[in-house]
Amino acid sequence: MNSPATAPHPTSLRSATDAAAGRSPGRTQERPHPPNGRGISTRPLDHAADFPAIPEGWSYLDTAATAQKPIAVIESIARGYSENYATVHRGVYQRSSEMTLAFEAARRRVAGFIGAPSPDEIIFVRGATEGINLVAQSWGGANLKPGDRIMLSVLEHHSNIVPWQLVAERTGAEIDVAPLTGDGRIDLDAMAAMLTGRHRIVALAHVSNVLGSVLDAERAAELAHSVGALLLLDGCQAVPRMPVDVAALGCDFYVFSGHKLYGPTGIGVFWARQELLEAMPPWQGGGAMIDRVSFEGTTYAPPPARFEAGTPHVVGVLGLQAAVEYVESIGLDAIGAHEAALVREARDALSTINSLRLFGPEDSAGIVSFALEGVHPHDIGTILDESQVAIRAGHHCAQPLMAHLGVEATARASFGVYNGRGDIEALVRGLDRVKRIFG
Repeated sequence: MNSPATAPHPTSLRSATDAAAGRSPGRTQERPHPPNGRGISTRPLDHAADFPAIPEGWSYLDTAATAQKPIAVIESIARGYSENYATVHRGVYQRSSEMTLAFEAARRRVAGFIGAPSPDEIIFVRGATEGINLVAQSWGGANLKPGDRIMLSVLEHHSNIVPWQLVAERTGAEIDVAPLTGDGRIDLDAMAAMLTGRHRIVALAHVSNVLGSVLDAERAAELAHSVGALLLLDGCQAVPRMPVDVAALGCDFYVFSGHKLYGPTGIGVFWARQELLEAMPPWQGGGAMIDRVSFEGTTYAPPPARFEAGTPHVVGVLGLQAAVEYVESIGLDAIGAHEAALVREARDALSTINSLRLFGPEDSAGIVSFALEGVHPHDIGTILDESQVAIRAGHHCAQPLMAHLGVEATARASFGVYNGRGDIEALVRGLDRVKRIFG
């Protein structure tokens, strides 16, 4: 039987510095990269062989919404549904047993990817949204009471706002909102002054999905813990572009989605410290999460099974493992450096366009948000699409942040391992066309 997930195909990083060095955009050099810190060597290859959904001439700049999928992930999913398919944890026949072993091996792989002390701390969920709802409903429902406080920030994604509003309404807890610095970072000095002994949890984005600003997560953990609160980090925009070690960060909960990490949709990860998981009640009931069921009462399985009711997204988990191996084959430090170079070049290029306003810090992580005076972002996105440039336009599920910025929406270009200087040039050409159309 074939392994459910093969070794990934390394890809190229089309560095924005290639052209400055006299190399053609999109051409890679056979040169070694330093190790990524996790014992995996890196080797650049032509990106086109890895991403079949990106045709020549199409600039995909919407990775913050969802990343394109490399062949390694696609093949892992195809094998999982064809020659390897069976359900897990319930069959005594050989293929089911082997799939169960592969499923649990993926859990161990993901644990290593984020530095979790134990694979039993890894819960597979549909995505970060479900992970945050799980924390809010299970931990929050059991621990929050009238008078308790929840700390969020202005830049949070709706999925890190609405679940807390729902549990606050149910428990009588109240929500506070930390402000931002002038360049769009969570103002931890201001948050420190706001925190009190009544705060039970602080929930923040590790990287903003609009501004690309990176949180000083270790300091956020210290501040939360100094008043006896727990820290949840939304890592959706962090794990695709920087090494994450939950133990070193000092957080208590961490969530991310697979599809932003070049993996499948419908799969994500919720991590929590073991002692917290063991004390949390189930959120959803059904098969697999039980110890014994009777009409007189039911007892529950220990974590992680307690929080994985029903048949899991087996093949999604295998695809997630392939995505983890794929980004680690490149090196997260290398990915971060590549995207940082693209952000610098994009901001420099866009800053020369009259009436264009840039948002967020200059060192944003893989994301550039902007607005053109007198042009709605949806019109920008539509015209760019006619020029074969795909960006995101709208409020990006961050309406409180839009209100803070004084706009209804922004245009957002976000980068991945398949982008290079040619994509920035295509974006600028497209925006020139937008300017001509709107005069």
